[in-house]
Amino acid sequence: MVVFAGQGDARRSMELLWGPRVVAPRTGPGPKPGLSVEAIVAAAIAIADAEGMGALSMRAVGERLGRTAMALYTYVPGKTELVDLMYDRTLGELPSSYSLSSGWRAAALALAGELWDLHLRHPWLLQVSPARPVLGPGEFHVQETLLRVLASTGLPLSRVRWVVAALFNVVRGSVQAAAESRQAARETGQSEEDWWYARSALLGELVPDLTGRFPTVARLGAEGAFEAPADEPYLEREARLSFEAGLELLLDGVETAIVKASGPR
Repeated sequence: MVVFAGQGDARRSMELLWGPRVVAPRTGPGPKPGLSVEAIVAAAIAIADAEGMGALSMRAVGERLGRTAMALYTYVPGKTELVDLMYDRTLGELPSSYSLSSGWRAAALALAGELWDLHLRHPWLLQVSPARPVLGPGEFHVQETLLRVLASTGLPLSRVRWVVAALFNVVRGSVQAAAESRQAARETGQSEEDWWYARSALLGELVPDLTGRFPTVARLGAEGAFEAPADEPYLEREARLSFEAGLELLLDGVETAIVKASGPR
C-alpha cells in the first residue's frame, strides 16, 4: 500500500502544517470543547502505529477520541490532509542537534541510527511515498539536520545534497525489510522461525542437489551467514546488518570524496 502525501487542499494543508499547533473549536453548535488538531493527529498516529495505514479513517480516529467523524472536519478537512500532518509531525521526532566533537562521521552514524529507530517505531512512514513532499516543518527539520551534519565534511552543499539523499535511501530501504518482517509475523500468525523451518526442510527434500546448483549461496550457509540469534528474527537481523554495511560503505565514499576535494598534498 503506497500513500501519496500532498493530495488534499493545498492551502488548508499548508495552513495546518505551519499554523498554530492548537486550533480553538467553533463557538455555538458543533464539536465538544477540548478537541484540537494535535489531539486528532496524535490519535491518527496511534492507530497507524498499532494497525497500519489500512486501518486509518476519519471514523476510526473519531471513535478513538470518543467523537463522530463529522466532529473532526471542523479541524481537519479530511484524511488526505490528516496524512500530511501525521507524516510531518512524526518526522519532527528526530533530534535536531548532533555533536560534532567526535567528527562528522560519528554524528552521521548517530543520525542514521535515529532515523532507523524512527521508521521502526512508526513503520507506516514507509507507506508514505517521498515522491510528493508535504513541505511541512517536520520535513524541513529532517533536511536541515541531515544537511548540517554532512555539511561539516567540508564538501560543497551541491554534493552534500546527494549524500543526504543516499543516506536517507539506505535507511528507508533497509528498515523496510525489518518492519515487514514484524508485520508478516503479526498478520499471518506464523513466526519467521516456523516459516523458515517448514520451507528449508522441504528444500532439502525436493532439491537434494541445491548445494551443487548454487555453490556460492551454499558457501554463505557454511559460513553461518543465514543463522540468526534466538532473540532476533533472521530477516530483521539481515536488514539491520544491511543498513550498517550500506551506511559504512556510503560514509567511506564520503571520506574518499573529502580526500579528493582537498587536492594533492
